[in-house]
Parts: sequence; C-alpha cells; structure tokens
Amino acid sequence: MSYPSFMTPRRLPARYAGLVTPLVLSLLMTFVVSAIATARSLGFTPAYPATWMSAWGLSWLVAFPTLLLVLPVVRRIVGLIVETPRA
Repeated sequence: MSYPSFMTPRRLPARYAGLVTPLVLSLLMTFVVSAIATARSLGFTPAYPATWMSAWGLSWLVAFPTLLLVLPVVRRIVGLIVETPRA
C-alpha cells in the first residue's frame, strides 16, 4: 500500500545514527534496569510507579552522556575481540 507523501513519517539523515543509537539504547536499558532495581528495593507498592519513573529519569540522565563518551572505546574493544569480515 502506498501512502501520500504528507503521511509518510520523516526520517533523520544517516549522519545522526551515532547519536540516535546511544539515545535509544540508554532509554531502553535504563527503563528495564530501573524497573528491576526499584521493584527489588521497594516492591510493587502504590509508590512503585512514581519512584520508578524518578529513578528512570535520573539513571537516563547519567546513562546517555556516559554512552556518548564510552561508545567509541567499546567499539575499539569489540574490534580487537571480533574478527573483521572479509570483503
């Protein structure tokens, strides 16, 4: 099915992949880890959702800039461990 051009969602240019990747990764990872840590420490009480969202926001504020800084190092380490595909 073909959609009219005004209905097609716009996509970011490929040059933003280096920023979008750690953004999405940090959002998803902190979402899961903060949920588990909050449930472990607080339990599923009525305060759980608000506490979890607070923990998630704080952890994401730390995780995103950290990923931006360490991702190049991680790529180098992975390059040392993983074989380069042959063309």
